[in-house]
Amino acid sequence: MLKEFKAFAMRGNALDLAIGFIIGGAFGKIVTSLVNDVIMPPIGLLLGRVNFASLFVGLTGVKYASLAEAQAAGAPTINYGVFLNTIIDFVLVAFVIFLLVRQINKLSPKPAPAAPPTNKDCPYCLSSIPLKATRCPSCTSQLI
Repeated sequence: MLKEFKAFAMRGNALDLAIGFIIGGAFGKIVTSLVNDVIMPPIGLLLGRVNFASLFVGLTGVKYASLAEAQAAGAPTINYGVFLNTIIDFVLVAFVIFLLVRQINKLSPKPAPAAPPTNKDCPYCLSSIPLKATRCPSCTSQLI
């Protein structure tokens, strides 16, 4: 069983998947930082000094000055600002992955065109015969 697991783990697909998962996690952190620390502050400034991470709706009807205050009071909230940050984060990650896959597809070699068929099926017995054959060697039927 240990040998089978080692063979599975060292196969190219499993190893590639593990490496991709680790790099993807690190890349996700970079994009999250980009969204929260670089992209959203200027957008918030342009929209009137809005901090998207602090946008929320309290569900109890009590007004709270900040999200931290509402959370400290244990009030249920809908944090739509954090949700907007997450959507922008996802769109950026998806776009960068799209560009990466597109570039890899451009760099990968094109598959060779398929070779023309050399055989055909006999319409009577369905055995495989050469294209130029006029009689089936299996059932001896005359071919068109």
